[in-house]
Amino acid sequence: MKEKIIEKANEMFLTLGFKSVTMDDLASEMGISKKTIYAHFENKTKLVEATTEHLFCCICDGIDGILHEKNEPIEELYEIKAFVMKHLKNEQASPQYQLNKYYPKIYNALKLKQFEVMQECVIENLKRGMQKGVFRDTIDVEIISRLYFIGMSGIKDQNMFPAQQFPMPNLMEDYLEYHIRGIATDMGLNILNNLIQK
Repeated sequence: MKEKIIEKANEMFLTLGFKSVTMDDLASEMGISKKTIYAHFENKTKLVEATTEHLFCCICDGIDGILHEKNEPIEELYEIKAFVMKHLKNEQASPQYQLNKYYPKIYNALKLKQFEVMQECVIENLKRGMQKGVFRDTIDVEIISRLYFIGMSGIKDQNMFPAQQFPMPNLMEDYLEYHIRGIATDMGLNILNNLIQK
């Protein structure tokens, strides 16, 4: 039951937002009593914590699976982006923005974990790209990996990029292209251009 509650809450939070979904909404949607939810989670904050942890683990597992395939580095970045967007349901309700606004402690802990995981993935991707000749061998992987993380976090800032004006799928697409164009060799640019045309 705990897993079912987490999965349904996760779906509702991503679609409607952390603020909008109440324990009553969740109970009603699941056809259970609020008491059943409170038997597993003492309050909404604990539920939000559990759902964000669950989603983080699912996304990490999926990304690990993609990395394990050791695909061409530029294609790999596009596969990861597609996987993350699918799991975040295209971020219709700007979940990161709401999480930061209403649950800052959970948001900050999650951001730190995201940074650690993403840093490792991006550095590995950059080094492999340099070895394969698709990324310039003069780039500083420590700086580029951090710039990439800051950019990915930055495009989720609703004050800078209001969702009505900048839909998340477009932003992610543009940011990824921007990142790759900044570090790619001519060979890398050919791969990128072919991917964009597809």
